[in-house]
This record gives sequence, C-alpha cells and structure tokens, in this order.
Amino acid sequence: MERKVEVVGAKKEWKDQFKQMKEQLDAVFTDELIAIHHIGSTAIEGIYAKPILDILVVVNDIEKVAHYQPAMQRLGYECLGENGISKRRFFIKGATYRSHHVHVFQKGNPEIERHLNFRDYLNHHSKEAQEYSQLKVKLAKKFPYDIQSYIEGKDAFIKEIDRKSISWKREDL
Repeated sequence: MERKVEVVGAKKEWKDQFKQMKEQLDAVFTDELIAIHHIGSTAIEGIYAKPILDILVVVNDIEKVAHYQPAMQRLGYECLGENGISKRRFFIKGATYRSHHVHVFQKGNPEIERHLNFRDYLNHHSKEAQEYSQLKVKLAKKFPYDIQSYIEGKDAFIKEIDRKSISWKREDL
C-alpha cells in the first residue's frame, strides 16, 4: 500500500509529543546517550509539515545502538539500519501510518550540526520558513503518492538553507 504524502498545518501538540518521546528515549539509550533533539519540519514554528516527528539522538558509540534495538521494538519502532545515510541508525514508528522517525548519530557526525542548523536557521528566518512551508504544500499536491519526487523537489531549497545556515551560525558565535 502506497503512503500518501500529506502535509498539515503546524500543531501545538508536536512539542508535547517530542517531550514524551524524549523521556522514553532517555530510558532506552541510557549510558550511550549524549543528547536528544527535535528536528525536521515539526520542530520549525508555524510551518506545514508531514505529521511525522523527527527526533535526533546523539550517542557515544553508533556500533552499540544495536544493543538497544529490542527496547526500541518494544516502543513500536522498526530499525532500518543506515537507510541511505552513512553512520546513522534510522528507526521508524508506524508502517502504514508513520508517526515518528528517530535518527541516531554518533557524537561528532556532521549530520548532527546540519540538522540542528537547518532547524535553528528557519526558526530565526520566518520568511524563508514560510517559503519552505509553501514549497512542501505545493509538492505534496503535485506528488501525493510519490514520496521520492516530493523529497527531490525539496532538495535544492534544503541545500540552499544548509549553505546559509553555516555562515549564519558563524555570525551567531
């Protein structure tokens, strides 16, 4: 069964859902855990997003994440391995109706900073956040059952924000 590409208006409950998941993930990753962050569009104020919470978990040793898979399964997650991003462990919750993505990276992985910079940049630049929001709405309408085309349609915008966020972050320091 194909998953529909759906974007919805910002929901206040996303922050609360993140807090709940953070507590659960704190209990799972115990000794390996360094930090847990809310990332992705649901972490950006006031924009349309797929109603899937993206969570970034930073651990000491990525190789030890396999030990935590049974606990993640008990919470309803499926592990998809790296799933296209080297040195990541990716977990999804909900096969048909996906509700959560958990991206696990080892401390020092540049993907951590990239995700956090993207989120922070758009939370500080509302005009560009709204441009991203409208792009997502347009792409979801254009590709309602083609997640790959939806993702590819956002790629240039995301890369441009990634580029801008690096220099913005440097100015902020």
